[in-house]
Amino acid sequence: MRRMWRAAQIFDGQTLHRNRALLTDGGVVVDLIDAALVPTDCAENDLGEGILCPGFVDLQVNGGGGALLGLGDPYESIVALCAAHGRLGTLALLPTLITSDTATFHAVLDAGRRALRDQVPGFAGLHLEGPFLDPRRKGAHDPALIRRMTDRDLAALIEAARDLPAVMVTLAPENASLDQIAALAAAGIVVSLGHTDTDEATARKAIAAGATCATHLYNAMSPLSHRAPGLVGTALDAPIWAGIIPDGVHVSPTAFRVAMRAKPGRVFAVSDAMSVAGTDTTEFTLNGRTILRRDGRLTLADGTLAGADISLPQALKWMVETVGVPLAEALAMMTAIPGQILEQPLRGTLAPGAPADLVHLGEGFSVQGVWRGAEPVR
Repeated sequence: MRRMWRAAQIFDGQTLHRNRALLTDGGVVVDLIDAALVPTDCAENDLGEGILCPGFVDLQVNGGGGALLGLGDPYESIVALCAAHGRLGTLALLPTLITSDTATFHAVLDAGRRALRDQVPGFAGLHLEGPFLDPRRKGAHDPALIRRMTDRDLAALIEAARDLPAVMVTLAPENASLDQIAALAAAGIVVSLGHTDTDEATARKAIAAGATCATHLYNAMSPLSHRAPGLVGTALDAPIWAGIIPDGVHVSPTAFRVAMRAKPGRVFAVSDAMSVAGTDTTEFTLNGRTILRRDGRLTLADGTLAGADISLPQALKWMVETVGVPLAEALAMMTAIPGQILEQPLRGTLAPGAPADLVHLGEGFSVQGVWRGAEPVR
C-alpha cells in the first residue's frame, strides 16, 4: 500500500525538512515530496506536530525488556531485547555481549545466526565487547574472564562475519595482535578500540592495521594529557568513528562538546543499555554481582558504572537541551551515522529504497509512534 506521511518536521538522515511529506510503498521509502501534493492513490497518515525520523540504529545494546545477552538462552535474549528497544524507537541494533566465558561467546555467535535465519525484527548483527580487553580498564567486566585473543577466537569471528549482516568487536590492542586486527578488518568486522590502557603509538598502529572505531569514548580508556594523549586523544585526532554514551553520567557536557567539535560527523550515540531498559526493575545480576539502578545510574556496589540507564530518545533530549547539539546533528548520531559504520548506507535514512522504519517524536522528544516497514510496532 502506498502511504503519505505528514509531520511538522521530517528528518531524512541528514536534514530537517518542513512542508514536506514522506511517500512509502509497501515497506519501502519512495521519496520526500511537497506536502501540498497528495497522490490520489495514497492513504494519508497526518501525524500533526513533532518530528518524523528514521528508526534509531544502536550499535551497543547489552540488554532490555528484562533480558541480558550472556544470561540465559542467548537467542531468547536477542529476541527480547530487540523487541524492547523496538518499542522505544530503535529498529536496528547490535545485541552486545560483554566479556564472558568461551562457551557463552560461541553460543552467542550461534544465536546470532539463528536470529538472522528467523528474521528477528531489529536484529542487525552482533557486537562482542570483549573478552580481549585490558584488565586495567575493565570497568564492570569480570577480570577473571578477560584474556588474549586466540587463533580459535579469530577463526570463529571471521566465520560469524561471513554469516551475519554485521559484526563489531571491541578489543584492547594489549590483548590482540596487529595481525589479528588486520584479519578481522579484512573479514569486514568493525574493530573498535576500548577498555584499554594503550598509549598513542600502539593505538595508532592498531588503527593502521584496521581498527576504525573507539568504544564509548572517554570511558574505560587511557585519558588525554598534554604529553601522553592516550586513546582519548588519539581517537579525537584520528579519522575513526567514536561511540559515546549521551546520558549525562558517562560524559560531561563539556567533554561531549569537545568530541563533537573534534570529530564532526564521526561521533555516534549508543545506549549501552542493560536488561532494565524498558522495565521498572531496580537491580539485576551481572556475572554474579548485583547492579543497582539509582537516579539514572547503573552501578556495582562500589560505584563502578555498569552500562547505562537511558533510551535513545532520552539521549536525544539530553544532547539537544543540555549539551546544545543541533537537532539534525543529534538525530544523525543515532540514525544515519551508525548506518554508515555498518556499511549499510540506506540504514537510518529516509532515502528512496530505504526501509520504511519510522519514529514519530513529540514534545520533549517523547516517542509517539513507531513503524517497522510502515507497519505499527507495539
